[in-house]
Amino acid sequence: MSPYDRKEAQVRQLLEGPHPVVPAGLAAAAATRGRRMLRRRRALRRFGWAVLWAAAVAFAVWAALVHPWVTPPSHVSPPLEGW
Repeated sequence: MSPYDRKEAQVRQLLEGPHPVVPAGLAAAAATRGRRMLRRRRALRRFGWAVLWAAAVAFAVWAALVHPWVTPPSHVSPPLEGW
């Protein structure tokens, strides 16, 4: 008998045998844990969106004050005035 056949026979024996008794509060505990996980996930998602929004506002304020798209003046030669 190969190891595969032996394992298959063991699995079939486990599936055909009596099923274990489920604890009484298992479903309620699982539902409570699921609600808690959903609350945490929702809170983290809201926090992430709030941080993203705050970063976008901070960038917009910084860009409005600093004007990073304007080329700084060149200080290589003096300006030509009075020609």
